[in-house]
Amino acid sequence: MQKHITTKNKLISQKSKIFLAGLFTFTLLFFTWLTPAVAETARHYTELTFPPLPEIKLPNYTRYQLDNGIIVYLAENHELPLIGGTALFRTGDRWEPADKVGLAGLTGEVMRSGGTQHHSADELNQLLEQKAASVEVGIGTTSGSASFSSLKEDLAQVFGLFAEVIREPLFPQEKLDLAKTQTRGGIARRNDSPGNIAGREFGKLIYGKDSPYVRTVEYATLNNITREDLEKFYQQYFHPNNMMLGIVGDFDTKAMQALIQQKFGGWKPEPKLQFPPLPSVTQSQTGVFLVNQPQLTQSYIQMGHLGGLYNNPDYPALSVLNGVLNGFGGRLFNQVRSRQGLAYTVYGSWSPSYDYPGMFVAGGQTRSETTVPFIRSIFSEIKRIQGEPVTPAELAYAKESVLNSFVFNFQTPTQTLSRLMRYEYYGYPKDFIFRYQRGVEATTAADVQRVARTYLKPDNTATLVVGNAAAIVPPLTSLGEGVHVNQVDIKIPEPKALVK
Repeated sequence: MQKHITTKNKLISQKSKIFLAGLFTFTLLFFTWLTPAVAETARHYTELTFPPLPEIKLPNYTRYQLDNGIIVYLAENHELPLIGGTALFRTGDRWEPADKVGLAGLTGEVMRSGGTQHHSADELNQLLEQKAASVEVGIGTTSGSASFSSLKEDLAQVFGLFAEVIREPLFPQEKLDLAKTQTRGGIARRNDSPGNIAGREFGKLIYGKDSPYVRTVEYATLNNITREDLEKFYQQYFHPNNMMLGIVGDFDTKAMQALIQQKFGGWKPEPKLQFPPLPSVTQSQTGVFLVNQPQLTQSYIQMGHLGGLYNNPDYPALSVLNGVLNGFGGRLFNQVRSRQGLAYTVYGSWSPSYDYPGMFVAGGQTRSETTVPFIRSIFSEIKRIQGEPVTPAELAYAKESVLNSFVFNFQTPTQTLSRLMRYEYYGYPKDFIFRYQRGVEATTAADVQRVARTYLKPDNTATLVVGNAAAIVPPLTSLGEGVHVNQVDIKIPEPKALVK
């Protein structure tokens, strides 16, 4: 018995020695590996090096056109067993009647929520939910879209439902009534957010309150909309010869072409398809405007003027100008926020649109008592960038910021194909991506100063403040000699009797 115990103790002792030796070896290796990292002095951020930006490459895609006019883009992507697509239609709420503002949005909403001639709304929702799939429809300012997403194995059924929603919507009265009720709730709450007030009312100052680009839905215009109006709007624009379809995912191109032909090939085109002219755009107002909100302790400010289009040859240089003004290393952040302490947020951006002029808008949020210094400081920075060339460091920072952020728009085939479709939709060249990138790379300090002088108009701006008038000291009238402050009324007109 004693011998057995002694033998067992020897075994335990040997195991302990082996364990301790292994632990010592591991500890030595660990600290040997760790020591250089601990001992290395942290480098300054200017000493860090990074690999070059990845090259933007177009995915392999197929573009063709059906006999009925549908333009199709297809891009295979076999990374995941998923397929998604979007259909674009040339329409938009800018073409809805002035006395029926809200019609386009309701048409898109009830197209989806109302079901189809073959599936009720509940059946459609249930089928999609069972497949973890989606079909969505929406109509915005300049376009309408319908989209779907599906697992590869469910494509045939989901794509069939997608085609039904586009080709055979029902527009039931009860779904329109529900959508109108929800829209009325949005009207009632639209003044709850001072930031939303600033954005909405500033757009009206630039484009004019009756411009189709900034009109707001009112109870009266909503009440004017009937089910027949939705059907008429749909029939005016939803035709195959007014449709672009893009699909990306895990499919075989020939099989997908056959499915598209099966579901959309028999859809008859509209030979008399016509579009209203684009609404004209001119800047509506300049000056200083106030939305008095006595409950606020800070001011929400937007200031600027009418802008331009993406296809302006100077758009790349204007993007670099944006980079000089904005971001953590930009002039507005450094001067207005960091050095002067005048802002929580501050920005200034030339924001173009595709087929109608966008805006240059600057602004941010500041304490009520620093409202006037904040506005003056932004004007000062705009005039400074017109009068002083940007430094080499500023130029390099701005160009890198623009190019670094730009490549993230092309991380997936879906993003790139969507952009190609958008360019064709608005009549842009398909190599616009690369033209823009080359333009940014070629921008010089002289270009930045030139576009600042050409396109920024500090003496022709509208300045809107949403804030507490009593707490804005000095008052807005101190912004200049003879400045008159125009009061903006945001009262929501009362609802009237409904139209069925």
